[in-house]
Amino acid sequence: MAAAERTEGSCPVLPLASGRSIPVLGLGTSHRGGYSHDAVVYAIQNCGIRHIDTAKRYGCESLLQKAIKESGVKREDLWLTTKLWHSDYGYENTKKACLESCERLGVEYLGLCRSIGVSNFLISHLEQLKEDCVITPHVNQVEYHPFQRPQELVDYCRSRDIVFEGYCPLAKGEALTYPSIIQLAKKYGRTPAQICIRWSIQNGIVTIPKSTKAERIEENCKVFDFAIAEDDVEVLNGMHDGRHVSWDPSLVVFYILI
Repeated sequence: MAAAERTEGSCPVLPLASGRSIPVLGLGTSHRGGYSHDAVVYAIQNCGIRHIDTAKRYGCESLLQKAIKESGVKREDLWLTTKLWHSDYGYENTKKACLESCERLGVEYLGLCRSIGVSNFLISHLEQLKEDCVITPHVNQVEYHPFQRPQELVDYCRSRDIVFEGYCPLAKGEALTYPSIIQLAKKYGRTPAQICIRWSIQNGIVTIPKSTKAERIEENCKVFDFAIAEDDVEVLNGMHDGRHVSWDPSLVVFYILI
């Protein structure tokens, strides 16, 4: 894993330039069938998940409030990420949108805002941002899986103390049926999903697989009791072919990640 990684509880964390630390494994949600109340509660209560990723656009912030309360875990023990929409541009609009997200989530802070970041930013976007902003983003959240490993962007972010966070670590299921990944899963006595998630984390990427099924979430979390050998990591690294299962970030709309 990344040299800077340390552990709090059962899930390792990575330090941010903001002075805080983000769990390397989280639970993703989405606006397309990406939310289950029971699954979120189970993830927090039974799987040790302390990192939840959502967005204003997903429409489930209010639902997460109920799940978080039911979980019984204190707010200060959770890392909550949400994202604003491009229409929230401008200081006053952004502040208002942040407060509205806090209200829907039932929290007093997301860090209003203790750590900030961006999503789907390429090097060109980050360079442009550098010209317009005083604060460097603490996180850049981008699609990351064996078929989409933008190492140049990862290296750029690390050189500027920006933590790289990867979504779609299973390539929306495409990676689960890939022969080489299935072969590695058999070799390590794991599932293809666990191989992909473990590979991502070993590459120093904060990883947020999405699932609405408790058993899948439990499976996805069991990735800290084994390691993939370096030669097998290189096999997985070599699968990069540039494909996107989400969308092409060269068409990025500027989000705000909290």
